[in-house]
Amino acid sequence: MPPPRRYAFGRADEAIHPDSMRAALAEFVCTFIFVFAGEGSVLALDKLYKEGGPPASELVTVALAHGLALFAAVAASINISGGHVNPAVTFGSLVGGRISVVRAFLYWVAQLLGAIVASLLLKLDTNGMRPVGFHVASGVGEIQGLLLEIAMTFGLVYTVYATAIDPKRGSLGIIAPLAIGFIVGANILVGGPFDGASMNPARAFGPALVGWRWRNHWIYWVGPFIGGGLAALIYEFMIIPIEPPHHTHQPLAPEDY
Repeated sequence: MPPPRRYAFGRADEAIHPDSMRAALAEFVCTFIFVFAGEGSVLALDKLYKEGGPPASELVTVALAHGLALFAAVAASINISGGHVNPAVTFGSLVGGRISVVRAFLYWVAQLLGAIVASLLLKLDTNGMRPVGFHVASGVGEIQGLLLEIAMTFGLVYTVYATAIDPKRGSLGIIAPLAIGFIVGANILVGGPFDGASMNPARAFGPALVGWRWRNHWIYWVGPFIGGGLAALIYEFMIIPIEPPHHTHQPLAPEDY
């Protein structure tokens, strides 16, 4: 069960605590898994359809690859780190008081490193193909791309809260990885033709750094952080009920009645 809402910076020794290190390692490995499969599917399609392939089938393939990879990545890390695999999800957890600042920073570093290593390995394995990354499509403005990232990441983080964080989620928590993978795949079908549908600053940063493609890159940080933060605030303070304080006094003895 996620920790109760509690805002804290975190102690210095939390950064080197075994639990924190295990959680950071899980975020690194599972972000690597997600970015490798997601960006790899884009490069594979570029290789298969160099002369231009059917856009609809390509979009479905990319959405399916991302959804399946994220399902596996979240399932593999949810019992260790909470299965964030995304700096925007970590930011939402921080805004909601679910993790400390120290742990959030560890997660961000691990997620970015996982994305970078995955992108480097893809470049090596594909004989030097440049990672594609994300950019706004021709005819789409940056503000439109920003609003899309805000809306799509809002849906993603709201789903994370509803299925993985909400204390009253019950048996719904079992399908959290599947639901999270589904919402990402669905959002790619919606936003992919317009801005690529990142919803994940690490997913955007790794390929951008290795492929050195920075066009419109700020959108893929600002949009997900705004959308994730809004989802966390709404779910934490409007959906999750505030638990009444627990009284710790001892009951009266029978003779005192």
